[in-house]
Amino acid sequence: MSYCDYIPTMQPEARRALHKNYHDKHYGFPIHDDNELFGRLIMEINQAGLSWETILRKEQAFRKAYDNFDIAKVAAYVEKDRDRLLADAGIIRNRLKVNAAIENAKAIMQLRQEYGSFEKWLQHHHPKTLQEWMKLFKNTFKFTGGEIVNEFLMSTGYLPGAHNPGCPIYAEILESKPMWAVR
Repeated sequence: MSYCDYIPTMQPEARRALHKNYHDKHYGFPIHDDNELFGRLIMEINQAGLSWETILRKEQAFRKAYDNFDIAKVAAYVEKDRDRLLADAGIIRNRLKVNAAIENAKAIMQLRQEYGSFEKWLQHHHPKTLQEWMKLFKNTFKFTGGEIVNEFLMSTGYLPGAHNPGCPIYAEILESKPMWAVR
């Protein structure tokens, strides 16, 4: 069952509303802000082994804990910041995931020097197959397995599949010109 089909079946209403908001306003839409792209990467990494609902419920805590996903600030984190994150009950307190966020911010800072932005780096490498993207991400970032890479790229408009063609949001996604639809 696709995400588009699953949401209407969710109970209770508060749970359905949480997912519907993400589905209708975020999932599959292009992101042009580097900090927001980084934030989505952090969220996808933290979802590994957990439900997406858990991550959606913690999104504001992630924003607060990671300085609103400010790449330069996170790249400058020191051991005290790692300790603070590992003690923050509002986020996922997993050392590998916390370390990945910091190291990935540093990697994005380097990509910005070479390409001008994280978004331009992604655009430079588009189009690629999922397997090609997975190899590129593995060589560039920490804690980015196949599912994480796939969901990150689908959720930000680089790979198709976020919505069924019959979903009303699908037409909105096409209007926003996701990279997978631009040839």
